[in-house]
Amino acid sequence: MLPRVHRMRDGEEFRQAMRRGGKGVQPDLVVHVGGPVEPTDVTSVGFVVSKKVGRAHDRNRVKRRLRHLMRDRLDAVPSGSRVVVRALPGSASRRAADLGPQLDQALHTAASRVRR
Repeated sequence: MLPRVHRMRDGEEFRQAMRRGGKGVQPDLVVHVGGPVEPTDVTSVGFVVSKKVGRAHDRNRVKRRLRHLMRDRLDAVPSGSRVVVRALPGSASRRAADLGPQLDQALHTAASRVRR
């Protein structure tokens, strides 16, 4: 599970990361990485899983998988970044082993496009 200190909950943080951050797109995921607001900030991660993904239990399963995958990838983004992982409808039918490489690639692309 992703530690509580790394969870993004404020809607304004989501908007800032999605509008000003770099974006990495994959078939089942879109990742936005926004630069740190303060140099000492902790990296925070938020997840967006819409109703297009499926019923509530499908959306919750996708969020659990993505939280688990992101926990091991916090070091892949610059410290203090704001990361938003948006699940696309195809993510509901994918296993975690299939989502992992997509998440890696999307994080790499988005982090390389962050405006500094």
